[in-house]
Amino acid sequence: MVLDREINNENGAIKIVGILLLRNEDIYIERIVANIESFCDEILIADNASIDRTPEIVRTLQSKFPKIQYKLIKNPSESHQLIEGLAGQPVWIFAVDGDELYDRSGLSLLRRKILLGEYKEQWMILGNVLHCIELNLEKQYALGYLAPPCRSMTKLYNFEKIVSWEGPCPERLHGGNITFRPGYSNENRLMLYDELEWENSFFRCLHLCFLPRSSKDKGKFGKHFVRENISDKNSRSLFSRILIAFSVLGITKGSKYKRKKYMRGPIVEKEIKSFLSDVI
Repeated sequence: MVLDREINNENGAIKIVGILLLRNEDIYIERIVANIESFCDEILIADNASIDRTPEIVRTLQSKFPKIQYKLIKNPSESHQLIEGLAGQPVWIFAVDGDELYDRSGLSLLRRKILLGEYKEQWMILGNVLHCIELNLEKQYALGYLAPPCRSMTKLYNFEKIVSWEGPCPERLHGGNITFRPGYSNENRLMLYDELEWENSFFRCLHLCFLPRSSKDKGKFGKHFVRENISDKNSRSLFSRILIAFSVLGITKGSKYKRKKYMRGPIVEKEIKSFLSDVI
């Protein structure tokens, strides 16, 4: 897939490239992009045919932040094509979804550490996460389940450690075949969430997977309803897809995987002021 301008790194300096895969994300996407903008040198946004205000919002952001490139795609698999050519370069790939709100000030510290080479031997970094079941922007708190003990889903990869990441991939950074440089493997992971408590973490995310993310979702969500992810949809049988498409027998969509992985341990309340800085 051809970008509006190709990403290259001829001088060999470390770069951080954000890659967002979106579909109907107009509730939080403005804040999500603003919070990662200063962390990334380039931001690639792949929009999988959104029908809410997502394209309008992203176009406005693009006029404010020239580092944003916006692409309409027909299939989520096209998102991986935007970054697979960066394998082997001194580039960190930061994948963000439309339900992932990052601590902007924390990312500033993480960026300095990356550019100083502190994590140059790592293939992947996993951060702290609060999987939110409630978000109160006015009172600046969130309720949810922490990782750990839940699974972390942050996606920050050091592409210098691989020779290639070839598809087919159902979406960016999922599936496919990775060829590592000699001496490196998928085991070269830094689990920051095991080293740092939530309050002390500089790589932390509010995962809004149990909340509506689009104006098109309003009125459709029950308690803690969660969208299916791409792997959920791909694993359904053809018969199940037909039943859901026609709402036969009241069948509804929902990700069992997310409930299983992201609803572990006690519900906690966290102050979220550092996630809500007015930067737009």
